[in-house]
Amino acid sequence: MSDAFFSVSFSDARGRFLAACLKAGARVTSYDHPLRGPQGEALATDVAWLGDPSARRVLVVGSGTHGVEGFSGSGIQVGLLAGPDAPRPPPGTALLLVHALNPYGFAWIRRVNEDNVDLNRNFVDHAAGAWPENPGYADLADALVPRRWDAASLAASEATFAAFVRDNGEDAFRRTVKSGQHTHPDGVFYGGRAPTWSSRLVERICREHLADATHLALIDVHTGLGPYGYGETLTSVHRGTPEEARARRWYGEDLASTVAPKTAYSGSKGSIIVGCTEGAPWAEWTPIGLEFGTIAPDEVRLAVRADGWLHLYGEIDSPEGRRIKKALRDAFYPDDTVWRAKVWARGAEIVAKGLAGLAG
Repeated sequence: MSDAFFSVSFSDARGRFLAACLKAGARVTSYDHPLRGPQGEALATDVAWLGDPSARRVLVVGSGTHGVEGFSGSGIQVGLLAGPDAPRPPPGTALLLVHALNPYGFAWIRRVNEDNVDLNRNFVDHAAGAWPENPGYADLADALVPRRWDAASLAASEATFAAFVRDNGEDAFRRTVKSGQHTHPDGVFYGGRAPTWSSRLVERICREHLADATHLALIDVHTGLGPYGYGETLTSVHRGTPEEARARRWYGEDLASTVAPKTAYSGSKGSIIVGCTEGAPWAEWTPIGLEFGTIAPDEVRLAVRADGWLHLYGEIDSPEGRRIKKALRDAFYPDDTVWRAKVWARGAEIVAKGLAGLAG
């Protein structure tokens, strides 16, 4: 049953989501993206309200912050609307489902948006030029996305990475690559130098849908790191803060920190959590990420790098381009019914906990 919640393309995902909204009686607002998909299809972010129309306690469930990761979040969202055993908002609460925040990346099978921006690193104070510094990235930039994608270039890149790890340590290498950078527009994990269409939309969604809210929660769905098929709950605030303690009460003691000294996560300073909490500062927020593991981290990183190379130097409509696209999709959305069933079950579990926490 749960496999029917999941899709094979952006257009398929959007169709399933809108059909489920209609059947569930959810109120939908659509925000059209200015660009088109690879088949000329319209792109949009669709926002659905399910539950008490005057609720002041709202759980926001987001998908597609990293475009290609939207398949899994979309499946959870469709299940929340269509699943016969799906958790339902208690009286006085509501669900706000933000479907495909980065529709361009979703449709084009990219993690980034139309500007090569990693949306989860874009929510910083651009007007003040307050871009987080990452000086070590310059030493790795050419190796991460080399001009040629062949055995010799990849071997040279690995030698560069090994030298960096030898001099700085594995943790420093991981942070330098993944925490985000604002200096190399053609590089990986680029946070941008201005707000994107999607980040401006977050502020608009908060203003138009959450203006009367007093208590808000966020579950933003991601894939690509952690145990296979398991959804790990993540917080980006430090231990001992009221927000962290509240999230731990709601979701359990296994809540992981992205800012702990030892963590597999990057701890981006410009994440969607920042965008949401600053977009609706009048409310009390309890935001988390929900990350589902896929394949080995080194394979995921290689797929991201290859996709960066493809859009810079390669030919998308070629055997190599299609192979790279398949590898990227598999890295974030395995073609496995068992994996999808785990995603739905865990997603429903965490949403139920979030609704109960809000209601309490």
